[in-house]
Amino acid sequence: MTDAELTHLDSDGTASMVDVSGKDVIRRSAVAEACFHARPDTLDRLEAGDLPKGEAMGTARIAGIQAAKDCARLIPLCHPLPLNHVGVDMQRVAPDQIRVEAQVTAIARTGVE
Repeated sequence: MTDAELTHLDSDGTASMVDVSGKDVIRRSAVAEACFHARPDTLDRLEAGDLPKGEAMGTARIAGIQAAKDCARLIPLCHPLPLNHVGVDMQRVAPDQIRVEAQVTAIARTGVE
């Protein structure tokens, strides 16, 4: 397979789930990050848990964990995986920016990317 070929398309261009049955079961992990930008006063309130709808950072953390757990349901052709760990960390890195990092680990035949 060349870099230009897509793993979820067969030779006819038909979408299909990749057969991972021949792969070894090993520890697999992935890390993703993003930056959330907002006005500094908004982030002050976000960090303080002082927004009208409550403590949004905890809610965002739970939503991130749930999204990782639901990938096979939400993303077509994604393999369902038993996740061993999902972590979502948030850190303010600038007056107007929060860095969000998600980490996922599984022991499986395919990755958690």
